[in-house]
Amino acid sequence: MAVDVARTDLTLGIVGTGLMGRGIAQIAAQAGVNVLLFDSREGAAAEARNSIRDILMRQVEKGKLKAADVEGAVGRIRILEGLDGMAPCHIVIEAIVENLEVKRQMFQTLEGIVSDGCLLATNTSSLSVTAIAAGCRFPGRIGGFHFFSPVPLMKIVEVIDGLLTEGWVGEALTALANRMGHTPVRAKDTPGFIVNHAGRGFGTEALRILGEGIAKFYEVDRIMREAGRFRMGPFELLDMTGLDVSHPVIESIYDQYYQEPRFRPSPITRQMLIAGTLGRKTNRGFYRYTDGVAEQMPVRPLPAARPARVWVSRTDPALHAQVMELVTRLGGAIDPGDRPSQDALCIVMPLGGDATTVALAEGVDPTRTLALDTLFELSRRRTLMTTPVTLPEVRDAAHGLFGGDGVPVSVINDSAGFVAQRVVALIVNIGCDIAQQRIATPQDIDHAVTLGLGYPQGPLAMGDTLGAMRILTILNNMLSFYGDPRYRPSPWLTRRARLGVSLLTPE
Repeated sequence: MAVDVARTDLTLGIVGTGLMGRGIAQIAAQAGVNVLLFDSREGAAAEARNSIRDILMRQVEKGKLKAADVEGAVGRIRILEGLDGMAPCHIVIEAIVENLEVKRQMFQTLEGIVSDGCLLATNTSSLSVTAIAAGCRFPGRIGGFHFFSPVPLMKIVEVIDGLLTEGWVGEALTALANRMGHTPVRAKDTPGFIVNHAGRGFGTEALRILGEGIAKFYEVDRIMREAGRFRMGPFELLDMTGLDVSHPVIESIYDQYYQEPRFRPSPITRQMLIAGTLGRKTNRGFYRYTDGVAEQMPVRPLPAARPARVWVSRTDPALHAQVMELVTRLGGAIDPGDRPSQDALCIVMPLGGDATTVALAEGVDPTRTLALDTLFELSRRRTLMTTPVTLPEVRDAAHGLFGGDGVPVSVINDSAGFVAQRVVALIVNIGCDIAQQRIATPQDIDHAVTLGLGYPQGPLAMGDTLGAMRILTILNNMLSFYGDPRYRPSPWLTRRARLGVSLLTPE
């Protein structure tokens, strides 16, 4: 069997007209596809069509669309009073509640209505396509077609092959995505598919950092936004999504992977969910909101103090030279000795290590030591990390020096891997393991993450840019410090780092 999605009379049925269903209907109708809309709530399908017309007419007002094109698109959308009206469809997409049994029943009902050659697809974001198809007469014609909200703007769709999905289904859904102006990425039927799977490192590691008292949530956001160049910080993102949405997904993927430590949830979000502090939608999450605007968070003032002299670790010659140049440019007096003088500020630059361990390993005074994160360039935000015994006057002098040119500085407590190193290493490692499991091609993983999550790079390209061996070193040092298998490196990362080849290299 096959569906020719290029045909001019292609008829697409959509069951469920909430935000996702109406978004899919809009892009399909604009692509010249005949759309049949059904929703079990009386009047919902008509509301969806009216909403689509209003959205498109606003584009006319902005000069981006012609009124005739809008009327043509809306004219291709027909409202159904009952599911029986789906009989002429070539493809039906289900976009109803995320409940496995409800979806199963819907597909079994649809099988009694549509032709045997009709392709059936689910827009599920977290449920197994294989499980949804179980019990159907023709499970081979059922595939996943996961869009992201808002559908017209998020130009990515995951095409999911269930265990029994036949090849023509994925090919047809890929062609349909292209016709509707979206980028399709192919994935196996695994928990979280690509995007929700790859996104586990960003939020869960940030929550662990917060839970360990390493830094305030807003300081983590600043570091990831400004140093890491992410569009939003992890706590800003959790507030925008809403914990009623994000926390159940975190728990679901963790449970579906049989308590994989990399995906471990945090009790912080569970407590907030119980308390009803969900984020923007409740005007209180990690931040408080007034009229949709987040409260201003405090900024540590720049101290006037400066160190008498600065000694820089020589463990890594390249990093030593980089930091020496920065200190000199900032007007710091260099301590040139092999060992630091008694009044010197000692700067160490660990990868995956903590300031305490590195200070003791290098034989420098931990009361006069701070660590500087050098994973990212130092022109946007700098992160300094104290030991538990760093003297306050030494901390302030270091802050004053490294913020002396106007670049903001975050001062955090001791942590194996700082903040950015920890979060980015998890992102890269999880992306590598998605490739290792052959869930998707390396290129599709990066396409899906950049389009679906808005990261500055896909996880594999990010690892290449920062250096696969550096990421591997961070993970190994964190694994050694914590003893937590959460930080065990993926075989995909380990082998390519050792071989010195790109993480995007397939097998």
